[in-house]
Amino acid sequence: MNVKDFYYDLPEELIAQTPLADRSSSCLLMLDKTTGAIKHGNFKDITKYIKPGDCLILNDTKVIPARLFGIKEGTGGPIEFVLLKNKTEEDIKKEIGDIPSQSDLCEGKAHCYWEVLLRPGKRAKPGAVFSFGEGILKAEILCVVEGGNRYVRFTFDGAFEEILDKIGIMPLPPYIKEKLEDPDRYQTVYAREKGSAAAPTAGLHFTQELLEEIRQNGVNVAFVTLHVGLGTFRPVKEEKVEDHVMHYEYYNVSQETCDIINNTRKNGGRVFAVGTTSCRVLESVATDDGFMEEKSGWTGIFIYPGYKFKVVDSLITNFHLPESTLLMLVSSLAGRENILNAYKEAIDRKYRFFSFGDAMLIL
Repeated sequence: MNVKDFYYDLPEELIAQTPLADRSSSCLLMLDKTTGAIKHGNFKDITKYIKPGDCLILNDTKVIPARLFGIKEGTGGPIEFVLLKNKTEEDIKKEIGDIPSQSDLCEGKAHCYWEVLLRPGKRAKPGAVFSFGEGILKAEILCVVEGGNRYVRFTFDGAFEEILDKIGIMPLPPYIKEKLEDPDRYQTVYAREKGSAAAPTAGLHFTQELLEEIRQNGVNVAFVTLHVGLGTFRPVKEEKVEDHVMHYEYYNVSQETCDIINNTRKNGGRVFAVGTTSCRVLESVATDDGFMEEKSGWTGIFIYPGYKFKVVDSLITNFHLPESTLLMLVSSLAGRENILNAYKEAIDRKYRFFSFGDAMLIL
């Protein structure tokens, strides 16, 4: 299967740069995955399609202000860090052995370890030290890892999360050029588990009022966690889809959520996943017959046409980049031709695309 099979031409003006004033006022394209039939409406219409006895699964990850701008100690050269994965000391030791010690940095300080993406990379050789927020946070480069990222040790006084809240910036996707006035608009209203470098954007359409209406209609609402990494924006560089290797992301599924899903399926209800992240978690955890048990870990599942879904029946999702793994995932659920036809119609109707754009419901 060729990556070019998932290309479509998108006018740049259809890439949404800012969120709508009302989260749930976006357009909604309904796609029948069996027939390819398309309907159009408003996102609030979603309550007509999720029936009593169904369940709605949301990703409750919370985006952290993961972009840090600082300087290299000794030269003053500028640097940008993007936090990707929180690491334990044991994780680092397993990969690189003993961790270098700089007593003058670490003594009397709290510390933590992260894998980071940085620019410019040539400034960040092992042993280099960088300062952020006029010295309230410092980072020492430990080693270079696959893909050119670095493992770093941060040292600081107090709580790392509080420092991030003070000096960090929300890492918006590269196709969003305008400044986000309210950082909370790049969070879902149910975000609670900190750890993502990008938002699970299909969930941005929901308000607390809409979720309550869905619950009142007899639909069970449950949560999974998948911390979204910047790899979600990484292009597929291989010519053949099958040769692409996915990035790994941390997930957690509680027994409560598993029970809700198992009971829904047992009683003939449908499982609605909100976003490709929720979908990937569920399909990573489910057994071949769709049974769910409590689990956490790292998933690199790659879902593309030919994949047999084990637990997800329907998907609420945004419109995705051409030739992306996310477009391949939705194509595996609804069929490539159905998806590309739906995208063409969305473009013709001037739908808004990507993170702050409109939504699709695959039934």
